[in-house]
Parts: sequence; structure tokens; C-alpha cells
Amino acid sequence: MINQSYWIDTKPRFTHGADTLGNTHYDVAIVGGGLTGLTAAHTLARQGASVALFEATDIMEQASGQNGGQCSTGVAQDFASLTAAIGPDKARRYYTAYSDAVDALRQIITEEQIECEYRESGKLKLAAKPQHAEKIFNTCELIRKEVDPKVRFLDADGLKDEIASDQFYGGMVQENAFQIHVGKLGVGIADKAAGYGAHIYENSPVLQLKKQGKQFRVETPKGTITASDVIIASGISQHGPLGWFRRRIVPVGSFILVTEKLDPALIERLMPNKRSYVTSKIIGNYFRVMGDDRLLFGGRARFAMTNPKSDAISGEILLKTMGDMFPELLGVKATHCWGGLVDITPNRLPRAGEHNGMFYAMGYSGHGVQMAAYMGQQLAQMIGGSVEANPWRDESWYAIPGYFGKPWFLPAVGAYYKLQDYLH
Repeated sequence: MINQSYWIDTKPRFTHGADTLGNTHYDVAIVGGGLTGLTAAHTLARQGASVALFEATDIMEQASGQNGGQCSTGVAQDFASLTAAIGPDKARRYYTAYSDAVDALRQIITEEQIECEYRESGKLKLAAKPQHAEKIFNTCELIRKEVDPKVRFLDADGLKDEIASDQFYGGMVQENAFQIHVGKLGVGIADKAAGYGAHIYENSPVLQLKKQGKQFRVETPKGTITASDVIIASGISQHGPLGWFRRRIVPVGSFILVTEKLDPALIERLMPNKRSYVTSKIIGNYFRVMGDDRLLFGGRARFAMTNPKSDAISGEILLKTMGDMFPELLGVKATHCWGGLVDITPNRLPRAGEHNGMFYAMGYSGHGVQMAAYMGQQLAQMIGGSVEANPWRDESWYAIPGYFGKPWFLPAVGAYYKLQDYLH
């Protein structure tokens, strides 16, 4: 079994990177070569701006290349709970932002003809307990009334045509969702951005970032440049002078395995519609069928950081959970298992804005594929002066007391969530 992201292991090489600094001054410098940074570079370069993107490792090798490859509408929280917490107007706006994000990424893939194993799938949220089914039904009715009349609820009988597991009691289908190979997607966007003139520097961590008058000074191992504007698109990266962001965002491990190829007839029995699936527990699971008849199965198996030993333990937990959910998969082997870090904010809503004159977007809290790509586009508009382009403009962002980037409290948080799943 390979302890590496399947997407990273199987993505094509990015061959259009820049080796030496092409300019001493750029319109925009971007820190981070994941989906936010690459889409921002693509959008800005296409508009004619001079762009330098700096990635500490290879592009798409951090959070953007370590997820489930699922793009779906819907907020990270339960929509009814979010509405109660922040009011219906703002909840509608946030739900719509996710729907817009799915549409925007779909448009990039289509217009630029990016080969990334794109497949429309829909998303099915599965009720793991009878009381969860009632909650999902009520949420579904509220979503239908407030923002998306196309969502639909399935009772336990209706689920029989969707999934062959006796662990679920109902579900909600949201059709605006698709699946992709995120490694191929990211490299495809990078290729297009480079074609429009963006300079993309891999293995180039930003060492120092300073404001000098109306410009920024950006120091990297490849040299120093100045830029009129800076975008921070590094998420929970521990690289570089980004302490202000690290105090506000919590990295939580999420673990994923990919199985060996399965019999297509078995897949047809278990998941005939090949949707993107997510369960309703706080410490739940997500899974999907891949294009070559493998199953991707993930979740926060443990509230732990990622390392080879931790990933292996989490992989065994995921295999057992998968076998409990689908007894026909008992004994199936995994070819890949990995852990990635999810950049979670205290209320699980993304953050975007301006800090010390630098623009940023991050904190996607497990819903990052579509939102990261979308916010890259929106950041380009924000640099142009559009406040309305930022859907998260009303969200304040305070430092977490006693926290400086190392999440010492994760074991206690995990124990609390496990208790909540047991009780509720």
C-alpha cells in the first residue's frame, strides 16, 4: 500500500514552471500553489496582469491534492442550524456562494477543456441514525423553501435504489455536484495559467514578505521580487511568515484510502448511481466510486495529525468502517492511504479579505475543492476593488486564545465529538 495521495501519485507532471525569476516586479505575487492560488493566477493572467506564483513544494501537493475530489453545493454545516445562527438572508447568501462555486469550476473545466476525469454525480447525504433522518428531512424542506427547490429527501425505502447498506435511514440528494481527479485538474489549470503568461515557481517557499511603501517585497530562494499586490492562498501551510493566519485556523487530519479495482457488477449493486456520498455523523465518512472502478473512502478516522504511522492506523480504521458499511467489501485491499490537513475555522465558514494590504482566502473547512477554485477567481475581482466579490466579507476572524498554530487540543475535541455522535 502506498502512503501517498492517489491524486498526487497519478497526476501528470507540471512542465511549464519557471526556473529563474523572469521579472523583478509583478502586478501580483501569489503565495500557494493549490486551487486557490492557481485559479487566481489563471484569472489574473488571462486578464493581462503579470503574475508570479510561489509554491513551497510542487503544485497541488498540499491540501488541494489530498482530498476526495468531490465538488458539491451546500454549506459545511446543517443549513437549518446555520440559518438559526446567522439568519436566513446570510444563510441563503452562503448556500448560493457554494452553488456558484460549483458552477464556476464546471465552467473553467468546460471552457479550458481540462482533462480531469470530470463526471456529474450529485451528492447524497446519508442519515446514520433514525433521528438524523428527521433532521435531514426538516433541513431539506427548509432548503427547498429558501434557496434550492431541486433538492429532495429520500426515506429508507427510497434509499434502496441508491445504496446497498443497512446502516442508513434516509438521505438528501443535491444534484449540483460532480467529481474530478484533483491532481489532473490542478495541473490543467496551471498549464493554462502559464499559457496566459503567469510565472509559476515550484519548490520556492516565501521566506520573507514585507510592505515597502505602496509595494511588497517578496523574498524566495530563487531571488527577490516586488509586487503591487499579494494574495495569500496557502491555507494551513506551516511554511513562511504567515503567523497571523496560523493563529486563526486549525489543521485537522482527514484520512482517505483508495481500494484496488472492484468488479463493476459489485459497484452496480452497492452504489448504482455512483454519487458523492457523505454520512451525517460529526465524525462521519465520505466516499465515491472512481473512474477506474476503485472506491475512495475517507473520513476523520482519528483526531490526529498526519504522518506515516498515523496514516496507517487511520487506514485500518477506514477499512473496518467500510467493511461494516458494505459487508461485501470485507477483505478488499487498499492501494493508497494518506492523510491530509483540513483548514477549519471556528464556525466552519471560509474566510477571505485583506490583512496588512494583502488579500487572502482560506479556511474552507472540508468543502474546499469548489470553493478554493471559486475564491481564486473572486480574489482577482477583490484586487480590482470589488467588495461584493467576497461572499465572506461579513465574517470577523479573531485569533483563537492560547493557540499559535499547533492544535494541542485536538484529542479533547475528538473525544467530545465522539460523545456527541454516541448521544445524538
